[in-house]
Formats: sequence, structure tokens, C-alpha cells
Amino acid sequence: MNETAGTGPRCTSAENRESGRWEGVNRSMSTKTLTIDNHDETVADGIVLIDFWADWCGPCKQFAPVFEKASDEHSDITFAKVDTEDQQQLAASYGITSIPTLVGYRDGIPIFAQPGALPGTVLEDVIAQVRALDMETVKKDYADAVAKQAAATEPPAE
Repeated sequence: MNETAGTGPRCTSAENRESGRWEGVNRSMSTKTLTIDNHDETVADGIVLIDFWADWCGPCKQFAPVFEKASDEHSDITFAKVDTEDQQQLAASYGITSIPTLVGYRDGIPIFAQPGALPGTVLEDVIAQVRALDMETVKKDYADAVAKQAAATEPPAE
């Protein structure tokens, strides 16, 4: 078992917490490795789907080909992968406690987060829903939420 497995995100299934490499799984050229250094520029524009994973996680290995297939079929979407063992600070900034976790952005706004290995049909449904969003409403609602949060964290006037 991976020694760091107990300190990072937990696998969303009890199965296969064995360490090992992604043997037999080829990383598609359609996916991007996401790091703390390229995060902000990656999520800034368009639709971005992020897969948080680790080598030792069985469900992550099950979800990998589903994610890769979707990345091949949707060239207009950025598909990014975050190795939670290598990018612990980035995973922590998202509050990732279970993997795999899928996070979605559209035009720089976080719009979706779901732990667990999604079947291909569910991932396709998520993609369709993200595409169908009324972004004018989303942007307004997001700006309102950010302003409300900022107002709640301001110290009281003396």
C-alpha cells in the first residue's frame, strides 16, 4: 500500500488501494496535466473538466478510460488531470477528500464537483448540462455570491 495513501484523499471505493502504475492505460494527448502552476490559466476560459486521481486508487483507474474517451470525443473541452499525490497543495485548495473527483469549470467559474467514478453515460450528461448553461445568469449569480461572501468576511466598521 502506498505510504501516503492514508494522508491524502481517500479512494471512494474500498477496492484496490494497492499501489502501482497505470499499466495498460495510455494517457491521451487530449488531456492536460494540471498543476498549481498552470491551474489559473487552464480554468480561465471555456469548459474545463478536472479529474483528481491517484495511482493507488482502483476507482480512479476505472474512471481513467471513461475520462480519456470523453476527451477524445470533445476536442472543444479542456480535460485536465490532477495527481493528488504530486499536487497535494492543489488538491487541498479544492478540499478534495475522496477520489476520483470530477470538477467542472465554464468561463473561469466553478460549476460542478462530484466524487466517484462516473459511468460514461453520466459523464456525457454532465457535459451536455455544462454546455446548456445560461452563462449570463451563471455569471450574475456567481458575482452576487462572491460579493456576498466578501461582505460577510469584512471586519465590522468601527
